[in-house]
Formats: sequence, structure tokens, C-alpha cells
Amino acid sequence: MTGRDRPTTRDARPLLGRGLVASVSLIAATAVGCSETAPADLDAPGDRVATTALEGTSGGPRIAAQAAFDVRFYDLTVRVEPADSTIMGRMDATVTALEVLDEVVLHLDSRLTVTTAGPVAEGEFRPTDFRHEDGLLSVPIGREMAPGEDVEVRIDYGGRPLVSEAVTSWADGFYWRETATGEPWIGVVSVLQGGDLWWPAVDHPADEPDSMAIRVRVADPVLVAANGTLRRVESHGDGTSTHHWFVSTPINNYAVSINIGPYEVLETTYESVSGEEFPFQFWVLPESLDDGRRLFEQMPRDMAFFEELLGPYPFRGDKYALVHTPYIAMEHQSAIAYGSDFRNNDFGFDFYHFHELAHEWWANKLTARDWRDWWLHEGFATYMEALYAEQLGGPEAYHEYVSAWRPRIANASPVVPGPDATTHDAYTGDIYRKGAAVLHTLRYLIGRDALVEVFRRMHDRPADPGGEACGCRSIDTGELVDTIREVAGTDVTRILAVYLRESALPELEVSPSAAGLELRWSTEGNEPFDLPVEVRVDGYVQRIPMTGGVGTLEVPEGAAVEIDPEAWILMSSGG
Repeated sequence: MTGRDRPTTRDARPLLGRGLVASVSLIAATAVGCSETAPADLDAPGDRVATTALEGTSGGPRIAAQAAFDVRFYDLTVRVEPADSTIMGRMDATVTALEVLDEVVLHLDSRLTVTTAGPVAEGEFRPTDFRHEDGLLSVPIGREMAPGEDVEVRIDYGGRPLVSEAVTSWADGFYWRETATGEPWIGVVSVLQGGDLWWPAVDHPADEPDSMAIRVRVADPVLVAANGTLRRVESHGDGTSTHHWFVSTPINNYAVSINIGPYEVLETTYESVSGEEFPFQFWVLPESLDDGRRLFEQMPRDMAFFEELLGPYPFRGDKYALVHTPYIAMEHQSAIAYGSDFRNNDFGFDFYHFHELAHEWWANKLTARDWRDWWLHEGFATYMEALYAEQLGGPEAYHEYVSAWRPRIANASPVVPGPDATTHDAYTGDIYRKGAAVLHTLRYLIGRDALVEVFRRMHDRPADPGGEACGCRSIDTGELVDTIREVAGTDVTRILAVYLRESALPELEVSPSAAGLELRWSTEGNEPFDLPVEVRVDGYVQRIPMTGGVGTLEVPEGAAVEIDPEAWILMSSGG
């Protein structure tokens, strides 16, 4: 998912910490608490258990009834009626009991009405009483299941789902639009509220099915683009057709989407670094076909960058597709949404395509198990943009790209909130730019090669059960800490605790000392912070250790001094 704005022009902006000249930036030093307390645990488990749904958001504490089973397969059939903005759907969900189980509890938005629900046993649907209140749908099974048993439940439902009124950007809900020639042009976004705003699901990032079928019935002759592989188009002889899509890998519920329109399909075959070939597509409206062809020609270059940096495209068994949508962009797995203006930025690439493609690795393959770690999606995808600017334009372009982040960092709340976070708790602009700037500072600390090796190892680790085909698994910030320690021998626990769990940036206090200068880190919570600081004295750069948050250096009288001359460190502009 893209943030609220994007860097497109190469204007001059202050870099992270750039230009801290000691002769004009000396401030009075104050005592900094640097006691040897235990490092903050960035991924301490939550202790909240939800008993009701949190409508209008996604995630949060796991509902106890949902922790009793694991979703294995979703089979979704939906009919879309643009004439009255309604949908009619059927969900067959297969789950495995993890505990003794007598009901299956899913999320489904209260705007939609459930007509029948019940278990499917030996091929027979057995409707039963059900409860659908406050966004939670409870379907009794009719017996007690033992751990390890599978059960299938069916839900028939329909109504008018949430409508997005957004005009130029993305917002959750259905987009009921028309093309310039009057044909239906429809899409749906559900990242902030979850897929349950239009289909029954377990609305939590830690629970994904092993695979999913998506069948969409629409009036001819429009096409349907969705996640996975198009297996067939079934004509019903009444002017409607059902488009059968199948997702062969795990998928986040918010990454499930459908797109309906009179598309032209640009297609080629892409050869992965793995040696496998997979379909490479752009579903574009006819009126934008020429623009689409130009973007399509450069899309393989973007894909090659990620494959070389992070490893093979994760969803090779399905496809890679870009889909022209009536909203700006979204990382819908294997069917990335694109509604921008077909223009490259001043760094030589299409920002929206590139950012959403990054999410195929950072969000769809590696998924935060709790929304508190949303920065692992957005901060990492944003940082990929700077690495791409560096590949296309060199170090100067990299630093220029990074320089655009700092003025937009709000520091109003922690990047990583408390455990059991909802999307409402976690979503801020800082998960993009501040998250990316933290990675920029980590690169300074351990070096570019080591940081890229950290990224690669995170993607090379074994998948979660069921995710072997794509390498899909859940991650958290603690894994980043562990991988940096493994690759570079550096413990960044305290550094990340300050950057991610505190709202304010660390401040570097610079004051005269007997020998020259004393540097002292000050943090919002008086947390120990020992990030070393580079200082340029008369053209010579040295890295000053900050043991206990304090460092000193000798400075000849009259020498020119610059703190952090290359703008690597994310810190308060007040220091």
C-alpha cells in the first residue's frame, strides 16, 4: 500500500541530520539516563482476548473462538451487480480444529446479510441456526470436533457492501465506476477494515488459508481480473459468465480483490532467476492502452531488481499482473492495483508500480503476524525505492531520495505500538518514511552489503507450513533484530526500541569539553542509546563510539566540525 504522498521531484531538501555544524549547534547538555536496564522486548505477546468484533478495522486481539481452528481453504463465489451496487456471495470455508471445536466463527461486515449458514458433511449442506452480530458470524457445527479434524462450513450472504467515495486516491470499499465509454469499471479495497467488508473471513494477519478459489459472476462482456490463475470462464447462456480464479498459495485476507472492466490484456512470459517461467500481465483499459504498453515495457526491469536483491518472485505458480483500477494503488497479491498516471518520477521509475511490487515480498510473502509491525511492510517497501534510485542513479540519487523523507516524519506516535494492534492503532505515515529512515540508519551502522544480506536471509528462511510454494510466512520486528545480530554481530535491540517504540527521535546534544567536544544522546524515555556518530573535523571523518550514550573527541582550535556529514542518522533536528 502506498502512503499519502510520494517523492517525484528532485528538489533540494535537508538530509537526515545533515549539516549539524558544532560551532552553531551547541546546546546545553542534560543528564541522560543510561542505566543498564534490560532491552525492550519489541515483540512481547499480547494478553488481550477479544470476545467481540472490532468493526471498521482489522486485526486486534485474537478472538478465542477463532484461535481454536486454522483456516485451510476459502472457496468464494460472488455475483456482482453494478446496477444496484450489490453482491451475492457464497463462502465454503474449510478449517482444521486446533482444540475441541463446536462452532466456526468468522468476521463479516454487518452491512451484509447472511441468509443461510451451516456445516457441509459428506457433500450435503446442513443449514443451522447461526448468529451474525457486530461483525461476527458464528456457525455451529452440530457436534464436537477433536483437534486435527477438518470441517467445511457454508455461508450464503449478500447486500450492499461498503462503498468508497474516494475520487483520486484509495480508501476501503467497493469502487462502482464507469469507463469513459460507459462500461462498468469496478474494484474493491479492504486493507484498513479487512476482507470481511465483502466476504466472510478470519480478519487477522496471522491467519491465512493455504489456498483459495475465487469465482466471480458478472454480465458479459466485461472481464474479471483477480488473484491467482484464471482457470476458465464459464458462460451461463443468459448474458453472464463466471470467471474462475484459483490462488495456489497462502494469501492475506486484505490482499484478496476483484477487478471488473473491459480490459485489454498485455501479456508476456517472464523467466525468473529461479529458471521458472510465469505469466506477466497488464490488464489495462482500452483508452489507456498506449500508456499501458509503455509502462509494460519497463515492468520487467522492476521485477528483475527485486529478484536479484531478494530472491525469486514468490508467486511464480500463479502469475504477476498489474491491473488498471479506479483507485491509486494496492498490493493485491499477484494482481497489483494501479490507477496512477503512467509517468515515471524524476528518479526514472513509476513510483506506484514499484512500491506495490515491493509488497509482493514485504507484505504478501513475509507478513507481519500482528499489525503492530506494519512497518515491516511499508517501511521496507519504501526503503526499496531508495535502493532502486541508487541502482538507477548512483549514491547521489540514493541520498537525494532519502532526503525527501525527513520533513514528512511526524513523530506523533510510536511506529510500533503495543501488541494486539488493529490497523487503526498502527496506521500512520511514519510506518512508511520513518520506517524507511530507520533502515537507512541501520545501513550506516552495519553497511549496505550486510543490510542486503539481512534482507536476503529473511526471505531465504523456511516457509510456514502450507506456504512452501511461495516461501510465505509470518514475521515480526524481533526477527529483524536476530538477523542483524546473525549477519553483522551487532545487537540493535536498544536502537530499534528508541526509534520504533518511542514517538520522538533521539536528540544529539553537543557541548564543549576540555578536549574539544562532548556528544550525548538524549531520548524520550531516557532509554540507553549508543549509536556511534560520525564527525568530520577539517575534512577528516571519524566515527565516535557512544558507549553509554556519551562520546568525546578532540577538536583543534578553530577547526571546522560537522556532525553526521553524510546524513546517515535519523535524529531530532534540534540537535
